[in-house]
Amino acid sequence: MNAIEIRDLSKSFRGMYAVDHLNMTVPVGSIYGFIGENGSGKSTTEKLICGHLVPDGGEIKLFGKDYTDAGVRVRVGALIENAGCFPNSSVYQNLRMQTINLGLENPDEEISRVLSIVRMEDNANLKFKQCSLGMKQRIGIAMALLGDPALLILDEPINGLDTDGMRIMREILVDITQKYGCTVLISSHILGELEKIATHYGIIRQGKMIMELSAAEMDARAQVFTTLKTKDMDGAFEILKAKYEKVRKEDEHLRVYDVDDTAAIVEYLISNGHVVSEIKKNKIGLEEYYIELMSQKEGE
Repeated sequence: MNAIEIRDLSKSFRGMYAVDHLNMTVPVGSIYGFIGENGSGKSTTEKLICGHLVPDGGEIKLFGKDYTDAGVRVRVGALIENAGCFPNSSVYQNLRMQTINLGLENPDEEISRVLSIVRMEDNANLKFKQCSLGMKQRIGIAMALLGDPALLILDEPINGLDTDGMRIMREILVDITQKYGCTVLISSHILGELEKIATHYGIIRQGKMIMELSAAEMDARAQVFTTLKTKDMDGAFEILKAKYEKVRKEDEHLRVYDVDDTAAIVEYLISNGHVVSEIKKNKIGLEEYYIELMSQKEGE
């Protein structure tokens, strides 16, 4: 069973498709990275899943049931846009009001549980307006976790965070899936951070899903390349282009793609009068893979 199954989902505004016959499959227990440029339809899709918008057509199933089913709706938590907290109320008071809205039993135990998950058990009495951006994002996640949902939907939760804030957020999201068995759908523009935690990806463009793949599949598709430096970068570039099919200049380095034998590259350059001062093998990451994919689509 999948946590989310979407088939042929559409939503338009003023005659323009924001979500255009989209298909999506999110496996149970996954951290699904939802990727796309601004205006691609990520937030609209998430709002449709959460029931904040009504689709024009298509099907949304959560854990095998229609997304409007009352029994399945209570299994979904979400943080879209912001936490919606009262600034002059404490963290505890904001969470307490949400437990009343949800009709939860044992509210103090539930609040203690979610604050522990988001590493904020020592900040319950702090006013919301006194919290940092990272803390506010974590409070929003804590509110979404009230009631112990099986599916958590997050819209750009790491945007604007500093390095330490992103590290804490990564740890929280991994804990949510591995320790508590919750499936996470997360959209983000910070692909380098997303790559560290996501198990699956969905790439959306102009409202259409153009690719879904697992992290393992993405890694298998990622091109291998060798980066190197020489004293005469321009001369070495011309020499390498004469022998190898794909050579690029990138960030003060030269890149030679799809060649495993680094020793052969060094030997070839030396034989042509170029001494290599630095060389290493690598693979393109999620961000470069995404940029390459978008470039290919734009050119078709």
